[in-house]
Amino acid sequence: MDEYHLLWKLEQAREIVRRIERISADSCWAHQSSGVRGALLRAIDRLERSFRGKARFTEQDLAALNHLIEEGYAVLIQAAREIPYKEDPRAR
Repeated sequence: MDEYHLLWKLEQAREIVRRIERISADSCWAHQSSGVRGALLRAIDRLERSFRGKARFTEQDLAALNHLIEEGYAVLIQAAREIPYKEDPRAR
């Protein structure tokens, strides 16, 4: 995989982590999101170390990162569904 694609995956993973950090502790998805966040942070660290030449980022690592990114999006979608819809008072 080329470096550009890996950098894009790295940025995508970082953005998911930032958004997961904003999930309320009261959310029923808080516990699962915490696990996904931790796994993503470890994958991000491994990829960053591979860019510095201190680790290898294998195809298995890439597959795991892709899976974690998908899980992160799934958790964010589920957590967003918990947010109550608030009608705009100006629309009346």
